Amino acid sequence: MSEGKDSARQTGFPGLMGQGAGAALAWPAYAVDAWQRSVLFLDVLRRRGNAFLEHTESKEPHVLSFEFDIILDGRNLARPVNYWLARIKDPQGRTPDPGKRPFMIVDPRAGHGPGIGGFKADSEIGVALQAGHPCYFVGFRPEPEPGQSIEDILRALIAFVEAVARRHPEAQGRPCVIGNCQAGWAVMMAAAIAPESFGPLMLAGSPLSYWAGQEHHAPMRYLGGLLGGSWMTAMAGDLGGGKFDGAHLVSNFEAMNPANTLWSKQFNLWADVDKQEERYLGFERWWGGHVMLNAGEMQFIVDQLFVGNRLATGEITLSDGTPVDLRAIRSPIIVFCSRGDDITPPAQALSWISDLYSDLRVLRAHGQTVVYAVHDSVGHLGIFVSAQVARNEHHEFASNMDLIDVLPPGLYEAVLHEKSDEPGAELVDGEYALRFEPRGIADLAVHGGTSPEDELRFSAMRRVSEANLALYRRFVQPLIRASVLPMGAEWLREMHPARLSYSAFSDRNPFMAWVAPLAEQVRAARQPVTDDNPGRVMERQISTAVERALGGAGNARDAAAEKLFETIYGSVVLQAILGIDPEGPPARHRPGMSHEHLQLVERTIADLRERIGKGGPVEAIIRAMIHVGMANRTTDERSFALLRRIREKSGAKTMSLAQFKKMLRDQFFMLLLDDTAALGAIPAMLGKDPSMAKKGFALVEAVCTAAGPLSADGERHLQRVQALFGQASQRLSAL
Repeated sequence: MSEGKDSARQTGFPGLMGQGAGAALAWPAYAVDAWQRSVLFLDVLRRRGNAFLEHTESKEPHVLSFEFDIILDGRNLARPVNYWLARIKDPQGRTPDPGKRPFMIVDPRAGHGPGIGGFKADSEIGVALQAGHPCYFVGFRPEPEPGQSIEDILRALIAFVEAVARRHPEAQGRPCVIGNCQAGWAVMMAAAIAPESFGPLMLAGSPLSYWAGQEHHAPMRYLGGLLGGSWMTAMAGDLGGGKFDGAHLVSNFEAMNPANTLWSKQFNLWADVDKQEERYLGFERWWGGHVMLNAGEMQFIVDQLFVGNRLATGEITLSDGTPVDLRAIRSPIIVFCSRGDDITPPAQALSWISDLYSDLRVLRAHGQTVVYAVHDSVGHLGIFVSAQVARNEHHEFASNMDLIDVLPPGLYEAVLHEKSDEPGAELVDGEYALRFEPRGIADLAVHGGTSPEDELRFSAMRRVSEANLALYRRFVQPLIRASVLPMGAEWLREMHPARLSYSAFSDRNPFMAWVAPLAEQVRAARQPVTDDNPGRVMERQISTAVERALGGAGNARDAAAEKLFETIYGSVVLQAILGIDPEGPPARHRPGMSHEHLQLVERTIADLRERIGKGGPVEAIIRAMIHVGMANRTTDERSFALLRRIREKSGAKTMSLAQFKKMLRDQFFMLLLDDTAALGAIPAMLGKDPSMAKKGFALVEAVCTAAGPLSADGERHLQRVQALFGQASQRLSAL
């Protein structure tokens, strides 16, 4: 009987008694609930539309949840840009550690406004602040400065990071710069032309190799070819009066997932409007904040990157003759991507490495350290929006940035594992421990790449794009530019479906005037039903069916697009007409090692060989530790926590992080060059104090076993080191 009373009460009919009566009135109760939810749903859309208008009318719109002070305005630079640099205030009033490197987060300018990197407390900004780092944010205004170019933005980013470094002269290490999505390639280009200005670079969901992918996956890479190249980008800029509307990019993003765009997003809000209202409005405030780009900016992005794919092959040269060669970057590069990301799949985030470096030897010869992490499932936005990702991956990267900075040159995969019940768990901050496992260039192939057939197809696409763009500029562009008036361009922007979907539901629409007062009445008399109500069960079943239908349609469209692209650009006739010969020179440029760099490598090798027998106890201890670590095939953050103690106890604490990093790299390369000579020199390097050998080996053993037992190879190397340190101890004791 009490169960029947509860059921009756939950339906909103408290006088109802009994199971039978409750079942009879379940559908009327559902009808009331569905009608009320519909009114509240419309009210949320109304509030969303009002927030959209308020956001677009703001001079400097953003969605940061942190207070900040703008310390450098890009409009005041020699070449003005619409970017600005802000210092983030800690909401808890904590003072950053002056010895810790600052973090600078750069948000993507890919259709939306700035702030997603600090959208909430559990974010990239929140993680950096919690770790005690000074934190800065690079945002931008919705309108570009007249004549602003991509080159100007790169120079601005360099000016920003140098300004941050000047504000923290006591910091150990250059600023760490995080580039989200499209900001990633901009940060990489800036670091390539000014490598001395940047500390570690972290790329979150950033595409760098635009032709790469896997079969039946990442269909967005075919879009440029199916549109005939970049001529439509040029036309969109001309129709916009010299500006490219970021709403076009947002629409492309939404078109990738018709099930979510056309149904799930709205249904999930309607189905749970009582709880989802604020979360939905918070996200939509950013999603609807469309920004503009100069037509020239967007043309550069499409021609040089997405269609041209010239970044990962070193083919881009700035107007002043400066080459953009990613191999010039000297800072560690951290790549964070996800298998669940259809916008920047792992292949596009990682294949630039294999594009630039034929093997690990070449990567090390350029002195580069690349760390990558591949999430199993999170989507594109989740990489820099998900609270769980912020608490796990971003927290671990921020906490271990100094370790990453001193890793020897090479390619590593970052692997998170729970620290509970493991040795040295007290050395780890947080719930997870981070370890770095060495990888080879060939290991990246599991995430996809660019097959020889795709090289030919995309090369054909690039040449078709160049031809179509030339035809458009010669015969069509003059007519459009002469016809478009500023008022017409503004009208086209206002009528864009991505904007109308917001403004049409705002209070500016007189037909929405009844929604707000009725919504207040509904909230006061809300009568929700339980999830087991037959109406609720039915709507979930209908929703599932609609999602499957739309998802299937989207998959069929993507498969057709892939097949059409392969048919058109895989045509041997078209490729022959375009001058692409599979038996001739490579379809795409592959950068090699320059003569100057080879000479530099030879001089460096000669210098290292000469210094193999030189150094003191600190170098000997570090050399021994690296020897064991190389055999153990992993580096763990717990080992680095103890490594800090080596700096304190062995006299290395007077070194800066940069000096310590150089010493580590020198010892690493000496072991690679001649491990027999490098190890044989250890006894003499330990000095004249007999106790140093014992203390030194104890430190080596503690660091190397901090993360648990060594592998068989690691144990053999440790025993070899023990013998060397024992020889030194016996020799010194006999003196």
